[in-house]
Amino acid sequence: MRRHLIFLLLFILTGSVVRSQESRQAELYLLTCGPGTETYSVYGHSALRIVIPSSNTDIVYNWGVFDFATPNFVWKFAKGRLDYSLGAYSYERFLRDYLLEERWVVSQRLNLDSAAIASIFRLIEENLKPENISYRYDFYYDNCSTRIRDIIEKATGENLLYPPDEPGVRPPTFRSLSGAYEKNYPWTKFGIDLLLGAPTDKKASFREKMFLPIELKDGLSKSLFRTGGKMVPLLSDPSLVVDFPTPSKKTGIFTSPFFIFSLLLILAVLISAALRGKKGNAVFDIIIFTVFSLLSLVMIFFNFFTDHQQLRWNLNIIWLSPFVILCLVSLLFGMNRTGWFRIVFILASAFLLLLVVLPQHINNAAIPLIVILILRSSARAGYSWNPFALPYLTQL
Repeated sequence: MRRHLIFLLLFILTGSVVRSQESRQAELYLLTCGPGTETYSVYGHSALRIVIPSSNTDIVYNWGVFDFATPNFVWKFAKGRLDYSLGAYSYERFLRDYLLEERWVVSQRLNLDSAAIASIFRLIEENLKPENISYRYDFYYDNCSTRIRDIIEKATGENLLYPPDEPGVRPPTFRSLSGAYEKNYPWTKFGIDLLLGAPTDKKASFREKMFLPIELKDGLSKSLFRTGGKMVPLLSDPSLVVDFPTPSKKTGIFTSPFFIFSLLLILAVLISAALRGKKGNAVFDIIIFTVFSLLSLVMIFFNFFTDHQQLRWNLNIIWLSPFVILCLVSLLFGMNRTGWFRIVFILASAFLLLLVVLPQHINNAAIPLIVILILRSSARAGYSWNPFALPYLTQL
């Protein structure tokens, strides 16, 4: 969730941190950073700050370091094989970045005893080893926030107590949790919803919700730590370090994906009526099926050729099936294979009818696109009941 490649101040900065006598003097803080305006930053960010007054040490540890200059960056990201790293740098540098980005930062002290703090130091030192400093990033299960959660859990063991689930409250899904941060960016949300598969509609437990930085802050703020025979709040009250409003973006209905795609649907109906039986019809369908074929290729890739588990089992592949590509081939070579178009029509129609019972959330903006596919596939499927059917293909 941080894009800058940080100069890692590895053991030079941390060698003194792991000494037990200094762990008793250390102060640990959870830093939570507000959402930014870039796609990778809209979910916020988490980091861990360690202060040791006796050695004038003030370091921030950040498990969200990646580099856009990584060779084959886009391909590795698409394949789910992009590694993130642990970075260590000064607190002053950390704040400077967020001042420049105009994002708020909240600090909360961790109320841990010296044994738990010493354990965190050992875990960080282990993370900083060359063989451990990089890890395979997973947005929901292994990211900058979950790494901090996991370290705290390991260091505190059975002394960490999460609050019980609230009775009668339905747990949110992973998709709805992340979607709350995407609501001001409807085009981004549509693209993400289109790519994410059924696994993201799994219910997230209290602990699992902490993949989001603000949820980590809120969750740990409700948690307790057993020390000296009594239970104390794990985190102190939040202190606002950098104050900026959370960026908000006005999204008009006339620029939303649903409205734009609905206009395209109306246009498709008008063109279908105007071009019925004319040569221009083929050009129109080649354009439409080229677009849907590209989307079908995306579905095939992310369902079968990526390591991103959250992108697999994507039910959008039902209406964006490989048969869409065969329809395009039919159009390009003038084969008029009505059977392929019928399969696309049946699959898209069934998908639309079953939307309410599918075990996967489908963005409403996809509905006009599905209807366009139904319209044009049925026109070439040889169905006589379709007023836009091509006369020379009508069979039933």
